[in-house]
Amino acid sequence: MRCNILAVGDVVGEQGLAHLERHLRSLKKLKAIDFTVVNGENASGVGLTPEQARRIYDAGADAVTLGNHAFGKMQIRDFLEDTPWLLRPANFTGRMPGHGCEIFDLGAVRIRVMNLIGRCDLAWGTENPFTTADRLLERGRADITLVDFHAEATSEKLAMGYYLDGRVSALWGTHTHVPTADERVYPGGMGYLTDLGMTGPVESVLGIEPEQSVEHFLGGLPGRYRCPDGPCKLQGCVFGIDSETGRCVSAERVDIR
Repeated sequence: MRCNILAVGDVVGEQGLAHLERHLRSLKKLKAIDFTVVNGENASGVGLTPEQARRIYDAGADAVTLGNHAFGKMQIRDFLEDTPWLLRPANFTGRMPGHGCEIFDLGAVRIRVMNLIGRCDLAWGTENPFTTADRLLERGRADITLVDFHAEATSEKLAMGYYLDGRVSALWGTHTHVPTADERVYPGGMGYLTDLGMTGPVESVLGIEPEQSVEHFLGGLPGRYRCPDGPCKLQGCVFGIDSETGRCVSAERVDIR
């Protein structure tokens, strides 16, 4: 049986969240999606609130993943503990609230979703994401395993792809907000994309007002970052997976404006 998985890039600001709410369900219907993972760590610009997490879920997400801004809004702490579909990177230290891996039982298929964060340039005192993945794959039984690798370096994402090929069904990168054009199926049957892109304003610098970003690079004081109004985009990838073998058979980027 073919299972269509939709992975959606980082939701940025209220504008990106509203765009997700307008388009996600129609996209899922168009692509016959069976399961959806949305990265929501920038819904507040930096972090997200419990209300924003619920809005992403109510918009059609089955799992919501996070990243280096997971605790940008501290009110998310208790919600992370109590919400199985909301995942923060699994290789954060054990002192952090929440969890980073969950198995979703859909009846005909069991789907494991794993959220990891990279260590290159993110400067987090995290555990090794490669060995963390090894440990998580030993826990529980799943027909399909999906990995959101929230990382800066393309080399780290590519290396993780080769490391997990043949052991997971699909791996995609988040965090850089710029989609890459390297969607593929690895030799061992793993679907892959280095970065999904983002869900947010088209005329922006990674979701931020261009003037503010330019001022920052000129050495000025741009102030608190603002998400501009105007047209938005929803970027991600659809992975077609054979649920009997767990192998990916197709990978297709999406960009909804």
